[in-house]
Amino acid sequence: MMTKKNNFTAFIFLLFVLVSCRNEQQNWTHFRGSAMDGHANVETVPLHWSASENIVWKVPVKGLGWSSPAVYDGRVWVTSAEKDGHEFYLFCYDLETGKLLNEQTLFTAEDPQRIHGTNSYATPTPCVEEGRVYVHYGSFGTACVNIENFEVIWKRDDMPCDHMQGPASSPIIYKDKLIVHLEGTEDPYVIALDKKTGETIWKSVRPKEIYDTLEPVYRKSYQTPIVITVGDRDLLISNSAFMCFAHDVTTGEVVWSFKYGYDSTVSQSLYYNGLVFVNSGWIFLDGKPNFTRQFAIDPTGAGDVTETHQVWMYEDEVPQIPTPLIVDGKMYMVHDRGMATCLDAMTGKVIWKEKLRGNFNSSPIYAGGNIYFINVKGFCTIIKPGDTFEKVAENDISETVKAVPVFVGDKMLLRSQNHLFSIN
Repeated sequence: MMTKKNNFTAFIFLLFVLVSCRNEQQNWTHFRGSAMDGHANVETVPLHWSASENIVWKVPVKGLGWSSPAVYDGRVWVTSAEKDGHEFYLFCYDLETGKLLNEQTLFTAEDPQRIHGTNSYATPTPCVEEGRVYVHYGSFGTACVNIENFEVIWKRDDMPCDHMQGPASSPIIYKDKLIVHLEGTEDPYVIALDKKTGETIWKSVRPKEIYDTLEPVYRKSYQTPIVITVGDRDLLISNSAFMCFAHDVTTGEVVWSFKYGYDSTVSQSLYYNGLVFVNSGWIFLDGKPNFTRQFAIDPTGAGDVTETHQVWMYEDEVPQIPTPLIVDGKMYMVHDRGMATCLDAMTGKVIWKEKLRGNFNSSPIYAGGNIYFINVKGFCTIIKPGDTFEKVAENDISETVKAVPVFVGDKMLLRSQNHLFSIN
């Protein structure tokens, strides 16, 4: 028999669940979503739009940046930088209206490093939580800003990295830590900062006995890490150049490593049904670089697990830049030149392949029961996940897009080269 006390407890629990679900729908806190898995926890999503149709608002974004927006409590956070890399910006917009609420220059650089022509100085996506937004521009600076009054809480510009092609790794929040990759041509490392103060908690430099044998050009990585739980331990999956490392996220200690190749790892790792999925970046074969391989790894090992814990490997038109997506046991990925592939995530077996229009930098996102693929010219192909390729819709905003689309509430936010769109 339910008592008044039990009824009240049940009511409070239900209220907590409803509020939590609403918060998940209204917030987008990291690169590729709040869970960093490419899944948007929304039901109502836009299916049809153009440069002039179903646009709620469209605002210009100063400078240039390929970072994706982050959203928290009705505010949209976007990073940008001058094309020449001399100034680094943070913008805050109102989610409902697109009104610019705040603009500030967080860092300046007198003599910035060169970057690749396809990159920007503001490619890392910010991450946000209650009270704070964290922005990272690689070696050019990392900062924490109060999301209510826009005051800078802390800043650091003393973490060196010769990116060679410019920064791209996004920061992530884990409990009391802000974790960032700084992996360039010299002494690549991953570092965990105290998110409240910016002070270093731990720093793990890649093993010199391995990386010093590589030419500097093959030491760099642009990947964003993830945290997974294996047994009673949380592991940071840090996909570096040449090899993947699993760190104890509390101490930075390396638990296991997996060797796969060289250079320019970009695609984020995935975790599904007890397996870690990592992308190799360039593979060096027969004296020349080749496009990437996708590996599935059992993460329960220790030490060098290259020969013992590989579950499967796939190497036909695997993307270098876009991150794959897993939905209901199937992995969906799009090669940089547009070939989409669906694999069985547990076996690596091909289910289907289909050529999509255009070239891709943006990663696919699962939202409202559909998968969204947006190419670099702003053309979006929407498909139904499943055993066959089923196209739902195609849409075009005719602007350069490299950022990941963001879904909050019933809206999609899309950052292009020159604008930020809200689409409904």
